[in-house]
Amino acid sequence: MTPGNELLFIALGGSGEIGMNVNLYGTQGKWLMVDCGITFGTPDYPGIDVILPDLQFIEERLDDLVGIVLTHGHEDHIGALPYLAGDLGVPLYATPFTAGLIRGKLEEEGIEDRVQLNIVHDEEPFQIGPFGLRYVPLAHSIPEGNAVLIETPYGRIFHTGDWKLDDAPALGGSSTAAELSAIGDEGVLALVCDSTNVFNPEASGSEAAVREGIDEVIRSAKGRVLVTTFASNAARLQTLGQAAIDTGRQLCVAGRSLDRILRVAKQTGYLRDFPDTIDFDTAMSLPPSRVLIVATGGQGEQRAALARIADGTHQLKLSQGDRVVFSSRQIPGNEIAIGRIMNILADAGVEMITDRQAFVHVSGHPGRPELAEMYKWIRPEIILPVHGEARHIHEQARFAQEQGVPQAVVQKNGDLIRLAPGKPKKLSEIAAGRLVLDGDVILPADGTTIAERRRLSLYGQISVAVAIDSSGKLKGVPQVRVQGVPVEEDRDRFIEQASKAAAEAVRDERGKTEERLRESLRLGVRRCATRFTGKKPVVDVLIVRV
Repeated sequence: MTPGNELLFIALGGSGEIGMNVNLYGTQGKWLMVDCGITFGTPDYPGIDVILPDLQFIEERLDDLVGIVLTHGHEDHIGALPYLAGDLGVPLYATPFTAGLIRGKLEEEGIEDRVQLNIVHDEEPFQIGPFGLRYVPLAHSIPEGNAVLIETPYGRIFHTGDWKLDDAPALGGSSTAAELSAIGDEGVLALVCDSTNVFNPEASGSEAAVREGIDEVIRSAKGRVLVTTFASNAARLQTLGQAAIDTGRQLCVAGRSLDRILRVAKQTGYLRDFPDTIDFDTAMSLPPSRVLIVATGGQGEQRAALARIADGTHQLKLSQGDRVVFSSRQIPGNEIAIGRIMNILADAGVEMITDRQAFVHVSGHPGRPELAEMYKWIRPEIILPVHGEARHIHEQARFAQEQGVPQAVVQKNGDLIRLAPGKPKKLSEIAAGRLVLDGDVILPADGTTIAERRRLSLYGQISVAVAIDSSGKLKGVPQVRVQGVPVEEDRDRFIEQASKAAAEAVRDERGKTEERLRESLRLGVRRCATRFTGKKPVVDVLIVRV
């Protein structure tokens, strides 16, 4: 599909899910990509930490892709670049802080020389192929959150990225109501808008108000205080740095991703008044009441600092009377992992405070009042909700039309939408799947490897090996090995019975083809396992000719 005299839109990620944002705009034979993010592994993907968008659609049209514009530096918007940007081979465009984070990722992968990274300063307009672009600052939980105003021959697109309204943002600036209204005055064809908090009846709130709540929670603690938050929430880091000063505590930072954010923020002019940090040894030697720790791991990540501190495998320790503050929202799906860490901390006598007990977090995404304000300022002809699950996207479409937006487009990953000319219309569906990063290898998320791993995790595995002579007779005793099959105390008896089943299969299939013998061995051993356990494990067969 090559865009002609029209304006097309396709989401390859982020529509029908929260995370992994990738959006394509097409006109005059060219495509522009906005954002290229990841999402994180869930129990549905055993052994997987990172999930990537499948960009096959645009990879087959690389001659038509003119560039990638990044709205801000969160992982769900830039996280796929170190794995995919080298093969895409097009320039990247970002503001200085976001570019600093991207550069670090490219360097870690050793591809910084293969990817052209362009830094855009001071909201200066720039041109990429047939697309005219300008960053429009919006408040978020990371410096340099931006909408992108996209000029096309068929109208202007206001692509919000992630945003909220905050009259007192902790870091960076934000466009005023007058500035956003001026954009609306010039006409906007489509508002492509963050849907994450569309069900929230209240505005997200200001970061400045969180400082008061966190100060109170820290000041009332007698022991060490550890605050965990999203590493990329640089605005919260600024708040916590000020809270350390407010409460007379020395600040200790634990987590590589926090170190990276602090380094890039300072290099690009942010966090100038952030207090000096202390090392782990110093933190443990000071009186507990004088220490504030900021750590990664609030979503229950096993390898993050908080999990290691809770498990006792980190240099930093917590004990009875200390306090842990979860200054972030709990992402759906992470409840079990977070609960595991909370239970360990509770057994150690550590007190825990979440946003249910105190005002220690505000979201970086717009609630309904903020969405209504944006509609009023931008006054688009079309609302196109993105950055949400199906329920979020449908709800924002309904809400926007209730607020007077004339037309709404409800779409999901892979829907090819023509926005202009004429009324918006779905033309077709294209492939928009997922890839997984498995170690150092990128694989299809629904491919053989992950399917096999799911089966192994659900049913367990049995290996059976038999030796057969030239006449087809069994030599010796079949060898059986079991992994993850629930035989427990019956293991020896099960192995004996499975070995007999294998021997019977060899006798019954004597003189038949090796393929038939292999299948008979597999089925015979699996039937034995089913009788013992009620499960149907994976059975691998080795036939040795002697």
